[in-house]
Formats: sequence, C-alpha cells, structure tokens
Amino acid sequence: MTVSFSSNELAARLGRSAWFRAAPAAMQAELIEAGRVERLPAGQRLFTRGDADDGLYCVPDGLMRIGAASSTGKEALLAVIEPVNWFGEIALFDNRPRTHDAYAERDAELFHVRRAALVALLERRPAYWHVFGLLLTQKLRLAFDAIEEAALLPAAQRVARRLLLMAGGYGEPGALRRVLKVPQEDLAMMLALSRQTINQVLKQFETQGALKLGYAEIEIADVRKLGALADLDTGPLS
Repeated sequence: MTVSFSSNELAARLGRSAWFRAAPAAMQAELIEAGRVERLPAGQRLFTRGDADDGLYCVPDGLMRIGAASSTGKEALLAVIEPVNWFGEIALFDNRPRTHDAYAERDAELFHVRRAALVALLERRPAYWHVFGLLLTQKLRLAFDAIEEAALLPAAQRVARRLLLMAGGYGEPGALRRVLKVPQEDLAMMLALSRQTINQVLKQFETQGALKLGYAEIEIADVRKLGALADLDTGPLS
C-alpha cells in the first residue's frame, strides 16, 4: 500500500537519519523525488533471499526483521531495523540477488527508491556513489565489530554492547531509545546465544540497576551502568 506525503514531510521524516542529513542537499531532493512511502503490515515479507534487487529502503516508522531460515525452519536473525535506518544497499553495488529475508516485525512504513531510479541518479551524478559507499561501510564496520565480539567477549559484555548499539540507533548520533521493543528470544538469535543465557544476563543487569525488564521489551534504566557492563564509554548516549 502506497502512502502520500509532501516533499517537506518526507524531508522531515528522512532527516532524522544521520546518513541522509549528511548527504548533499541536491541528492536528498532527488531521492525524495524518486521515492515513495509504502506500508507493510506486521508479518508480511518484503523480500526473500535470492530475490532480484528492487531498490533501497528506509524505515521512517515501524520495525523490520532481517534474517534467514534453514531448510528445517531454524531462523538466524541478523538485525532488527528500527527508525530511521536504511537497508538494501548491498545489491545496489553488486547487482546480485538479496542476501537475506526481510519482513515486518510490526506494522511498518518504508521509504522505497527503486533500483532503476537509483541507477539513473548515479549515472547523472556518479559522485553520489561515495555517499552510498558511506552507508555500506557503516554496516561493514558494525559487522566486523560483531564478529570480533563473538570471538573474544563473554556473553554478558556482548549483550550489553548489543543493547547499547540498538539504543543508539545502530550508529545514529544522539538517537537514544530508552525502551527497546525486542523479545528476549530475538536478542538470543541476534547474538547466537541460548534463550536461557540471555535471560540470566538480563536479570543480572536488572538486579544491578542497569535495566528494567517488561513483556517483549527492555528498558535501559541507567545508560552509564550499562556502558560499564559493556566496558564502553557511552559518550553522548549518557
């Protein structure tokens, strides 16, 4: 379902994204002109691993789930995409099929720029490849961090770091979310830890005053305490 917004409304909604704000003004305007807002109801799949690339997406509202399932139905959850993060840029660069499945965890609004429009834009403005490259490398850095942490850090520290990453909008400066709408089972899948381990760690953090646990949500009660548990300087998130 397509939803209509004015250019000013779209600029305000997309402008909450640090990557979009840092893009040249002319590029912002061209993306807004080329894109459209679509609504995806909870549970509906957007694309499946192996699908042809259909463009770039941003999540102004709602929640998207990125993962993959084995032939036995076991799911590997890679990320939960929250506002106002972008996804789908990998296929823009290599023009290969989608690497993972994407579907709406909650009712979602998606800003969608089709591949044909992106290709035409980049043919006119090849300097914009650098801007899209920054979006891709931001994700690559996060992926490298996750691999390193999985190999070197204990479970409790990994959980604390992932919660801070989610609270900070996966790199969006100053975008602190105190309440994370993430079930413990999903957090366990993201970190490749058992549900029991996640539950034990979260209860320990709650006892220490860093978190408050609710139904399918985690509230960060004290960012500095959680940062200490993660062994990180929380900086502007404090």
